[in-house]
Amino acid sequence: MKPPGSSSRRPPLAGCSLVGASCGPQRGPAGSVPACAPARTPPCRLLLVLLLLPPLAASYRPRAWGAAAPSAPRWNETAEKNLGVLADEDNTLQQNSSSNISYSNAMQKEITLPSRLIYYINQDSESPYHVLDTKARHQQKHNKAVHLAQASFQIEAFGSKFILDLILNNGLLSSDYVEIHYENGKPQYSKGGEHCYYHGSIRGVKDSKVALSTCNGLHGMFEDDTFVYMIEPLELVHDEKSTGRPHIIQKTLAGQYSKQMKNLTMERGDRWPFLSELQWLKRRKRAVNPSRGIFEEMKYLELMIVNDHKTYKKHRSSHAHTNNFAKSVVNLVDSIYKEQLNTRVVLVAVETWTERDQIDITTNPVQMLHEFSKYRQRIRQHADAVHLISRVTFHYKRSSLSYFGGVCSRTRGVGVNEYGLPMAVAQVLSQSLAQNLGIQWEPSSRKPKCDCTESWGGCIMEETGVSHSRKFSKCSVLEYRDFLQRGGGACLFNRPTKLFEPTECGNGYVEAGEECDCGFHVFQPRGYECRDAVNECDITEYCTGDSGQCPPNLHKQDGYACNQNQGRCYNGECKTRDNQCQYIWGTKAAGSDKFCYEKLNTEGTEKGNCGKDGDRWIQCSKHDVFCGFLLCTNLTRAPRIGQLQGEIIPTSFYHQGRVIDCSGAHVVLDDDTDVGYVEDGTPCGPSMMCLDRKCLQIQALNMSSCPLDSKGKVCSGHGVCSNEATCICDFTWAGTDCSIRDPVRNLHPPKDEGPKEMSRREGLILLSKAPSESAALDGHHLALLDSGYDILAAVLPKLLSLQTKPLGGNDYVAKVGVTRMG
Repeated sequence: MKPPGSSSRRPPLAGCSLVGASCGPQRGPAGSVPACAPARTPPCRLLLVLLLLPPLAASYRPRAWGAAAPSAPRWNETAEKNLGVLADEDNTLQQNSSSNISYSNAMQKEITLPSRLIYYINQDSESPYHVLDTKARHQQKHNKAVHLAQASFQIEAFGSKFILDLILNNGLLSSDYVEIHYENGKPQYSKGGEHCYYHGSIRGVKDSKVALSTCNGLHGMFEDDTFVYMIEPLELVHDEKSTGRPHIIQKTLAGQYSKQMKNLTMERGDRWPFLSELQWLKRRKRAVNPSRGIFEEMKYLELMIVNDHKTYKKHRSSHAHTNNFAKSVVNLVDSIYKEQLNTRVVLVAVETWTERDQIDITTNPVQMLHEFSKYRQRIRQHADAVHLISRVTFHYKRSSLSYFGGVCSRTRGVGVNEYGLPMAVAQVLSQSLAQNLGIQWEPSSRKPKCDCTESWGGCIMEETGVSHSRKFSKCSVLEYRDFLQRGGGACLFNRPTKLFEPTECGNGYVEAGEECDCGFHVFQPRGYECRDAVNECDITEYCTGDSGQCPPNLHKQDGYACNQNQGRCYNGECKTRDNQCQYIWGTKAAGSDKFCYEKLNTEGTEKGNCGKDGDRWIQCSKHDVFCGFLLCTNLTRAPRIGQLQGEIIPTSFYHQGRVIDCSGAHVVLDDDTDVGYVEDGTPCGPSMMCLDRKCLQIQALNMSSCPLDSKGKVCSGHGVCSNEATCICDFTWAGTDCSIRDPVRNLHPPKDEGPKEMSRREGLILLSKAPSESAALDGHHLALLDSGYDILAAVLPKLLSLQTKPLGGNDYVAKVGVTRMG
């Protein structure tokens, strides 16, 4: 399916669009100046003030809107009395803190009065106000308040002044986002939700990060190059007439460790194999196409959060407050994943059990995970992963549990997480989602190899219980990359539509929040390779020519042969016993001789079986011997994933003049899955695959079929059948059954010749309705009154000026300056 004439693979793009002209972004949190605008005060800020805060902008008098914040907090008697609440907060932190995150007295706390910075046109300066609200006046979406696209806050604490520049996180909620609660035993659905969740940076601090919500005071965190700061209101209820709202701000010191987890890790450290997993992953990485850009491409994890009943009760029995808590947590997680794993975490739904729990809430996370997996299958909302937040303390070494590598699966793309303070829950959720993405826990023995040397925060997947860590180690990143290379996470490449779409840079119009817009997107031609196949079971995607997005990531339908007919494709991976043995035991391992399976798995003993029924080993039938206990050669003394349950069972035979190794072991993951058995999808005979330890005909799997031609060939023999039962045609064929010849088009993208010359001409256009400040004129019916230029939606001319006056009725005449490229 490679295009003809392509002798070498190009590094894939993250999408199908080329930038035809430079484009000026909004002034970012770091204060960057757009390329196509002079260094000056950005008009986008002024426009926000004018449009969204009319009483403030009209008066130009700082004290007309509210009392200005003093330059430094002045503690009145109420604030002094509130200091006593810190003791209660200490107790709450210890109670709600996740079990693998220990509370430390070394954490410093203060009370502060944050202020919002308002920019004034006439003064060319910012003034602080203690009114923290970011709602845009007189604007709503789905009957919910709309919050400002940009905001800045000033926080004084620990002898320093922090200015946080924020941008609304438009990627947090999908367009289908829904909130669910229960009334009289029936689910109630609410479209959309209040969006007050921001990302940003500390002004003037390089590589700083901020993730805050502003729905009810400031909730969230910000970090500089040394510390992590957490902030939240001292009280949930606030008197709007008050001149300021006290907040608790906490500063973490150098990474704090849980003594319990540290001891546990030290006990396990000497059992870790000398074979470095990092070296194994590096070797595996070199074995696949090095030019693959699958990790660099932005991915989208569509997440649904479920809150149990105790979590709802904790938030004053308010499903709105509970939902806001969940969104605040996911906003924090998204800020970590997008920077380090090139993965956006997008909320598609939040469900709150307002009347009663829908499953049994227990202190046994394994049992609860299995029950929640059953409940997830009844949920009709689409999601790549569904996670439960429960106000329970697990009798377990960690604060979360999820199925390893289970993302995209309706049964295994789930996790359960302990409730706590937002930052603690964000770390726990980051860890359990990472498990869904094939990222393992890291004992202390791996720390030097994984380059996790952050002195102040440690790494997210460390088993030592580091507090408030926000960094994935080198090992974690490589494991995620390996997971993607093996075909995992296919659903992550389907970009969801955002609930709050930002202004579009490159559409030729200066929109709200933009300083300039200097050109149009140029799409790559149809047939340009935008996502290469990562393995034999994946499918290469090509640009369509009319979109900047690479098509959805698909793979071959289950059952296709791979690995020189030694394996079968299953869920996008090539399944063989050799591959499974190497994944568990390292690259020197391999699947044992067939004789081992035929002899041992029919005995029904510890050395070979098809599972266990109580205390009795189950014998495999002769038909199912290759779907039972996994038997390998060259095992290391410990597996590279999971934990040994018992000991390795070494067995060998003298067969046909040689000694053959038939060793096996029960290797159990955190979710109680025993990977010591042959995986589903592994071939067990001609046109046969394993499923639930049974060897079945592929035809018996009842998969949807792709179109056949008159000769019975799938996709007319000119394509492959995808996991969505659609034909993906070879490069020179088209049609739903790949029966139509499709001539090769120009595969070479247009050369970037730099900025093109622009010609400018003023003319008159007739508008069928009056334009507003935010109107996109290509959406109206236009009639050109002056000759020379055609103004069509397809051309999208840039409007350099716009002057209108009424002609009578609903018609307006506009004097415009239009430009045309080239």
